[in-house]
Amino acid sequence: MKKFFAAALAALALGLGLWTSPASALEVVDERGVSVELPQPPQRIVTLLPSLTESVCALGACARLVGVDRYSNSPVSVRTLPQLGGGIDPNVEAVVALRPDVVLLAKSSRVTERLEALGLKVLVLEPKNHADVRRVLGKLDQVLGTHEAPAVWRAIDAAVSAAAQSLPAAARGVRVYFEVNSGPYAAGESSFIGETLTRLGARNIVPAALGPFPKLNPEYVVRANPDLIMVSVRSAQGLEQRPGWSTMRAVREGRICRFTAEQSDVLVRPGPRMDEAARLMAQCLGDKASKGGAR
Repeated sequence: MKKFFAAALAALALGLGLWTSPASALEVVDERGVSVELPQPPQRIVTLLPSLTESVCALGACARLVGVDRYSNSPVSVRTLPQLGGGIDPNVEAVVALRPDVVLLAKSSRVTERLEALGLKVLVLEPKNHADVRRVLGKLDQVLGTHEAPAVWRAIDAAVSAAAQSLPAAARGVRVYFEVNSGPYAAGESSFIGETLTRLGARNIVPAALGPFPKLNPEYVVRANPDLIMVSVRSAQGLEQRPGWSTMRAVREGRICRFTAEQSDVLVRPGPRMDEAARLMAQCLGDKASKGGAR
C-alpha cells in the first residue's frame, strides 16, 4: 500500500511539474573545455558580448535577457536592458545583482573565475570564424532549448551565397584590405570577415598565416598595394595622409568603402547578422569594381 501511495504521489508531482528528473539537466562543454551543467533551460540570461546577445535573440530567446554589455545594441529591444560595462571587465556586482541563471561571455573576459566563485553559471563562447558561429549557435540552441539553430544557420549561409552570386564578373579577384581599426588591425583570410570575402570571390592581402586579426606595420599595406580598401568611418579619418598611402592604387582611384558606425557593428560581429555583412561587402565590391579592374 505504501508503495502504491508513493507511486501515486510521484505521478501527481510529475503531472504538476513539481518534480524534475535529473536526466532533464542540461550539460554543455564551453570553449575552455569546461562542462557546465544547468538544471533547466535558463530564463534569466546575461550576455557580455554583442555577437552572443544577437545570437540569443536570433534563436528567439531575447525576452530571457536581463542584462548586456555596453556594446550590445541589436536588436533595438536590448537597448533598454541594464548595461553592465565592457565585456572584458564588466561590473561584477551589477551582474550578480541581476541573479542570472547563466552568464554568456568571451574567452578574453577577465571576470569568468570571479563570477564562478560567486556561484554563477558561466558559459564561455567566442566565435571567430564561420564554423565557430555555426557551432556556437548550436550550443546556445542546446542550452536555450529553442531548436532554431539549423534554420538560422541555413538562412545565414544561403544569404552569403546569394550575395556572392549577385556580384558582376568584374568584382571577382579584387585584392582587398579590410581594416578593423586604426591600429592598424586587419581582418585576415582566416577570420570570419576574411572567410566572407573569400566566398564573395575577393582576394585578401592578409594571408591566413598572419592570424585572423593581426596588427600590421602600415608599410605592409603600402607594399601590398590593394585594389580596394574597406574601413569604418571610425578609423578612416586621415587615411589618405598616412605615410605612403597616397601612392596606393585604392587611394589614388578612390576605391575606398567607408562604412558607417552602424554598418561596422554588423561587419565586425561574428553572429546571425553575417548575412547582412555579406551584402554590405558585396555592395562595396560591386560599386567599386567599375573603377579599374582587379589585377
